[in-house]
Amino acid sequence: MKLSVRGKYALRALTVLGESYGPEVVRIQAISEQQNIPKRFLEQILFDLKSAGIVESRRGVAGGYRLAAPPDKIPLAKVIRHLEGALAPVGCISERFYEKCSCPDELKCPLRSIMKEVRDAIANILEHSTVADLVARAVKLRNQPDLPLDYVI
Repeated sequence: MKLSVRGKYALRALTVLGESYGPEVVRIQAISEQQNIPKRFLEQILFDLKSAGIVESRRGVAGGYRLAAPPDKIPLAKVIRHLEGALAPVGCISERFYEKCSCPDELKCPLRSIMKEVRDAIANILEHSTVADLVARAVKLRNQPDLPLDYVI
């Protein structure tokens, strides 16, 4: 799995919506400016997330977007699978997007075995991480002194 720019922008937009969770909507322009995401691209991403039931929208002058469910009920795996497809690094171990591999014996392939462990670890983390977790990290990092660019949480 490799997260595309589209996926990164979606998660950043969902973080903003998670921080503002409630009955009010957040305008696309506000998300675009806060996260430095091109507005047209953000519109496409949010429309796609709406079709998946992840966000809701209100049209008109006072329109915008909000989360369709509480932030702690939206797993990151759902968002990423919807936008990116498989979480698995190779198709032959994907549970939802399986692709036949060219190995002579798929069940005894050492690469497949290792990549299955990678897929399981990624899936476990993303299934148990939610938009609320992104929000909590955003708040925590915002309140810390400047960190070096190579800082890893």
